[in-house]
Amino acid sequence: MTDYDHLTADYRRHGLAGRVGFGTSPALLVIDFIKAYTTPGSPLYAAPGVPDAVRASQPLLAAARAAAIPIIYTTVAYASDGRDGGIFVQKVPALRQLTHESPLIAIVDELAPQPDDLVIEKKYASAFFGTHLAATLTALRIDTLIMIGCSTSGCIRASAVDGMQHGFRVIVPRECVGDRAPEPHLANLFDIDGKYGDVVSVSEVLAYLQQFAG
Repeated sequence: MTDYDHLTADYRRHGLAGRVGFGTSPALLVIDFIKAYTTPGSPLYAAPGVPDAVRASQPLLAAARAAAIPIIYTTVAYASDGRDGGIFVQKVPALRQLTHESPLIAIVDELAPQPDDLVIEKKYASAFFGTHLAATLTALRIDTLIMIGCSTSGCIRASAVDGMQHGFRVIVPRECVGDRAPEPHLANLFDIDGKYGDVVSVSEVLAYLQQFAG
């Protein structure tokens, strides 16, 4: 067994890392797959983790469209002086690059939204904080929230915590999330799986979505 397997076994032995499983009404949440993280020269460029996750997410997005489930995107944008970013932009000054005028806030071309998709602008890590996401999902009677995007240690983790706290089954396909460095990426995948949602393979999610395809 690997160290990861030993840790997982220890968590389960002590009553952590239970399974939430898939529900009956899923949505796909595409978190901050924006050009800021995939464009060389951007202060937020995070290769290879994020570009690899974008590539791995393409078949999943196609499967979600074939299944006709709701697809919701998030991006991040601030006023030119960053005043609407509060302490967050003070802690992460690189975020000041993400103004409404910047091409870096656009969703990556490989996963571009379609006219019927919803795009939510957020200011902080969680896709739920200060947005209408929870109300929208509740109105759509969603019970399962499949999360892809970046970064694993920031917006994915924060959204997973809030998603669980709002009563959704959080599912994170591990190949479809990325971070700047492998250490925080792996640590936060482990933590999400231990406490907030199920971290699974993308193949498991693809198999689940097949039942909804026409």
